[in-house]
Amino acid sequence: MSTTMGQTNMGANAGATGESHSAGQGQGQMTNRGGEHQEGPLARTIEQQTAKLPSDTFLWAAVGSIGASALLRLLGKKHASLFVGEWVAPMLLFGVYNKIVKVQGSDRHDRGH
Repeated sequence: MSTTMGQTNMGANAGATGESHSAGQGQGQMTNRGGEHQEGPLARTIEQQTAKLPSDTFLWAAVGSIGASALLRLLGKKHASLFVGEWVAPMLLFGVYNKIVKVQGSDRHDRGH
């Protein structure tokens, strides 16, 4: 057993034997046979709801944030401009997450793969 940056590696046999270890396991995650992690009911519900949104929703929200930030800056509202401008990166990340959920899903075992 080796430890790196606070994470414990139990070796290749842990997954093959069906044993699960809770080291580093976040709240809401469950472990199925084979040592693979499954998402909890909250994450699954969020993914089901966000998968209903078109992927470009988040792109347009990011572009809108850029425009709103530029407008606020032109109006002389520097702090509001910076606040709204900080929304761009999270919107794009939500879009990437949404796309991954649609294409890959979080739990391939739930879908029968």
